[in-house]
Amino acid sequence: MSLLIVGTVAFDQIETPFGKTERIVGGSAPYIALAAAQFIDEINLVSVIGSDFPDDFIQMMEQRGIRNEGLQVIENGKSFFWSGRYHHDMNTRDTLVTDLNVLDGFDPVIPDSYQSSQYVMLGNLTPDVQMKVIQRLRSRPKLVVMDTMNYWMKPPFREGLDEVMAKVDVVAINDSEARLYTEEYSLVRAARKILDKGPQYVVLKKGENGALLFHEDQVFFAPALPLEEVFDPTGAGDTFAGGFLGYLAKTENLSFDNLKRAVIYGSAMASFCVEKFGTDRLVEVTREEVENRVSDFIDLVQFDIDLVEE
Repeated sequence: MSLLIVGTVAFDQIETPFGKTERIVGGSAPYIALAAAQFIDEINLVSVIGSDFPDDFIQMMEQRGIRNEGLQVIENGKSFFWSGRYHHDMNTRDTLVTDLNVLDGFDPVIPDSYQSSQYVMLGNLTPDVQMKVIQRLRSRPKLVVMDTMNYWMKPPFREGLDEVMAKVDVVAINDSEARLYTEEYSLVRAARKILDKGPQYVVLKKGENGALLFHEDQVFFAPALPLEEVFDPTGAGDTFAGGFLGYLAKTENLSFDNLKRAVIYGSAMASFCVEKFGTDRLVEVTREEVENRVSDFIDLVQFDIDLVEE
């Protein structure tokens, strides 16, 4: 099964308590695509870059089944650039620089060869761009997942965000953004309000505290795997989404039980992402390592208990 990914391809410059990088490849799409490539070999990428983006990274993605026909290259343009500094808790960060560059005015084009994609991931872009992608698909995919952020939750973007949520099947959002969007502190109430917008499922990402999956009256919680070292949390949420959707596309099973398994696989992929800066760990991770990491998750949550009898 094929997966369509629409997101940013960018340069990042990152500083954490464990080190600092110069310009490295970032953006939502590479993280999503490299994680999904662990499960499927037909991934269709839609994004925009400048002529400054390295050809070798594009070739590496192509070797992993990530097709770039929908990747617009703007001659003499500069790729989107973001710079940030993480605090010691690694859960909060300061944005130092955001240069939209070629991303400003991005108009997504869905090539004919992408139109048969059965699974769609709408990365964190403006609601207007996300809606254009939905409208330009000639047939309804089996599953559409969207990510978003706090910036789109206020005027003039809020109304457009509501409209996109009504068109998708899964909303993936972090806990603080869910609270901001719904004005509910309780994550259960926040998830219900988002479900009322139209999606069938809500995934609340809680960083080092795991993830929650909501569907109707059903709730599933997956913990994050305790790690000895976390070097860079950038892209972990996108990596989660790529593992989550890649697993669903591979198994072609959209039951709640299988979405629970997808959450575990997404969490496993995210745990690799944070072990090195940028996409470095995702480029080198093997399928055997993925399965071993999933087994670690199973061991973490599996237990037997005898109820105390009176």
